Amino acid sequence: MLGVTADTNIYISGLEFGGLPRRFLDLARAGVFRLDISEAITQEVLRVLRDKFNYSPDVLRSVEGKLVDITHHVTPVQTVDVIKIDPTDNRIVECAIAARSDFIVSGDVRHVLPVGSYEGIQIVKVADFLELLKQPQA
Repeated sequence: MLGVTADTNIYISGLEFGGLPRRFLDLARAGVFRLDISEAITQEVLRVLRDKFNYSPDVLRSVEGKLVDITHHVTPVQTVDVIKIDPTDNRIVECAIAARSDFIVSGDVRHVLPVGSYEGIQIVKVADFLELLKQPQA
């Protein structure tokens, strides 16, 4: 099964605004691909929802439960320094490596997407990933 690590911004956009990130999360929920996550990504998603969108503790617990239900949790053991301009974004790459993800899906055009790929893991926009899913598999 195709493994994918999503950047924090994909979770936030999907939960708050809908659109393609919501479609991405819905496909993960449906089991179309394996959505890989680490504790660092989970905590960053919850922190942003609390601090920027004023989610209550009860709603945060609910979101965390939903993330547990639709994701494959991994514990990274390797530390990387690929994204120098925003070192916290390296947690996304570390998760993808630990999970052996095929893709990293991100909306971060300044820091993450310009990397392009790392150790065979393709880094793409959510729209591009959803288009790839439509292609016939060889």
